[in-house]
Amino acid sequence: MAKARILRGLVRAMGYACLAIGIGHVLLGNRSIPGADSAGPTIDSLGRFFGAIFAGYGLAWLRAARRSPIPAAAVRGLAGVFLLGAVGRLLSLAASGWPHWFQVVLTVVELVLAPVFLWLADAEEKALAGGGGRVRV
Repeated sequence: MAKARILRGLVRAMGYACLAIGIGHVLLGNRSIPGADSAGPTIDSLGRFFGAIFAGYGLAWLRAARRSPIPAAAVRGLAGVFLLGAVGRLLSLAASGWPHWFQVVLTVVELVLAPVFLWLADAEEKALAGGGGRVRV
């Protein structure tokens, strides 16, 4: 039951965080990216576009959080996308060098949090199968 509560809390937090970050990128453009405030209009356009996509990604997390039980397949898919983002950052590091320190912190968070989501993905489904009924959080 504790794993199910942790999963629900993390899924909600992830959804709200991604939604807020995405909206921030749409509204602020280059100013939302540490070290990229003077990157020019092409990167500004790209960042705002991907901000909208990231906001949608946050909405997908929130949609999963509204279900009971939270579907393990949705958590695994969303965590897989998150992990793919971390892999993309690692490829960038290998190809282009070290980014702004905050991007390195984000990479570490992504590399740590994605496996946590994968580990917890079926926690609510298992809790409901074992005890029946809705998981209370």
